[in-house]
Amino acid sequence: MKVGDAMNGEVRTALVSDPVSLAMQIMLGARVSGLPVVDDQGGLIGILTEGDLIRRSEVGTERRRPRWLEWVLGPRRLAQEYVGTHSRRVGDLMSREVLTVEESAPLGDAVALLERHHIKRVPVTRDGRLVGILSRADLMRVFLAALPKEAADGVASDADIQQHIHQEMLRHPWITRSAVQVNVARGAVDLDGVVTNEAMRQALRVLVENVPGVVCVTDKLTTVDATTAYM
Repeated sequence: MKVGDAMNGEVRTALVSDPVSLAMQIMLGARVSGLPVVDDQGGLIGILTEGDLIRRSEVGTERRRPRWLEWVLGPRRLAQEYVGTHSRRVGDLMSREVLTVEESAPLGDAVALLERHHIKRVPVTRDGRLVGILSRADLMRVFLAALPKEAADGVASDADIQQHIHQEMLRHPWITRSAVQVNVARGAVDLDGVVTNEAMRQALRVLVENVPGVVCVTDKLTTVDATTAYM
């Protein structure tokens, strides 16, 4: 799946020349915690987030430090902080280093970007132009749409369920297939046999629960630590 398949193409933006109060109103009205910032030609030049707006002189949340620390920080740092807490222009408060992802990139690349930088959304571009935004909420919508639907002709047979489970187990090298027995009766699955750790037990349960037609899973597995089994 590509980023363009999951992104939201209706992007709320702010202009670099907009007042901060307008950007705040847009964010509150759209229930988003960040806005891409564009120039008069629509080029992406920054992003404004809630984190850029929490230190404000109007409500007394600007940083307050002892005099000696202000001396250590120096006038340049203090002047920069003054702009951040007092300016009412979006262009002064936004972050200019914007992470983006191409519309044609694999969706997994965008997820890795969100994870690596601990961010909630990323602007999507096409040839350098803003065309959408991908948020964690968009990923949830894609996940829901991708969930398997029940077959139109009714519940799968026990034989079909058992075959599907065996096929899935063969796909994963962490499963010792010969040590696990699977029995299916009216969609109810019994797992019996031996696993070498608790993570494998939980993964097997999840694997079986995801097979269409399974109504419940009974775990009869025994966990045997492979490091002590032959001691």
